[in-house]
Amino acid sequence: MEVLVVSGIGAALAALVTAAEYFLANYGPCTITINDDKQVTTEGGGSVLAALTESKVFIPSACGGRGTCGLCKVKVLEGGGPLLPTEEPLLTDPEKNDAVRLSCQVKLRNDIRIEIPQEFFSIGEYEAECTRITDLTADMRLFRFEIMGDEPMEYVPGQYVQLLTPVYDKSDEEVYRAYSIAGDPADTGAIELIIRLVPGGICTTYCFEYLRQGDKVKFNGPYGEFRLSQTDSPIIFIAGGSGMAPIRCMLYQMRNEGITRQARYYYGANRIGALCLLDEMRRFEKELKAFRFVPCVPSAEADWQGQRGLVTEVVRRDVSEGRTAEAYLCGSPGMIDASVAVLKERGLTEDRIFYDKFA
Repeated sequence: MEVLVVSGIGAALAALVTAAEYFLANYGPCTITINDDKQVTTEGGGSVLAALTESKVFIPSACGGRGTCGLCKVKVLEGGGPLLPTEEPLLTDPEKNDAVRLSCQVKLRNDIRIEIPQEFFSIGEYEAECTRITDLTADMRLFRFEIMGDEPMEYVPGQYVQLLTPVYDKSDEEVYRAYSIAGDPADTGAIELIIRLVPGGICTTYCFEYLRQGDKVKFNGPYGEFRLSQTDSPIIFIAGGSGMAPIRCMLYQMRNEGITRQARYYYGANRIGALCLLDEMRRFEKELKAFRFVPCVPSAEADWQGQRGLVTEVVRRDVSEGRTAEAYLCGSPGMIDASVAVLKERGLTEDRIFYDKFA
């Protein structure tokens, strides 16, 4: 009998907790005032980032709202509650003092007043048709999306879009993920994305196992400040895997605009079969007279035409002095951090190293 009583009490407490969570979390309609001249009203309980996205106000976010990229920063002037431990590592002390928050971590529990850069209002949402899917490696594909409607998306090579994954049997909610634009910027009616399959990834699983030619997708953008400078400095490109995407787009830009800067592109993978678009890079070598492509793998057969070693090792061997160069990096955080360290060894200062870390 005592066990039954205890079990009954536990069940009652669980029911009370569930009910309390329901009523406490039912915040009702909340209003977000943006830059003191625009208001959106939505149901409370979710993140500020999600509420803004639902209202077609798009904020940069490369991690899908998981609090790891640190890009979705807004100023919270009123409301928003205290700064959370999940935000602290991604905000500088001046940002914290200036009321900057991560919009994906701020919950909408009451009316709130925020400030965002005015240019965010120019970010658009687009519908497109998937017209081509090309296998690049065992786990990377090139997707071509032709934009529907009369308004092409204007972007700068190096920028990215946020692709919407719809509800499907592996995900009960819509999810955004960020992908760098990989195509020719002269092709104004379409974008191309290089996507690597991540085991268990919601968006990559959808793209690899469910998305078909002829299907419609939505994305918003463009986002990001990663882009070529307007100087004549020599260029060092470093990328790994699907980090090929923005570098490919920049190479198209150099070809289209007749940019003659000296450039070397160090592209790394753990094996030859994981390198992509090698033939296309060789064509760029012919079209861009001052461009050299340097594929890198740790080990390879005797007839391998590229370099042996990790991409950072090859850069260390190949770049003797880089004080006059600029570097553009794209890939995993670990690869980028290691590359930055090597470039600094070779004389590059931080203000001449630009990168896009995949979150």
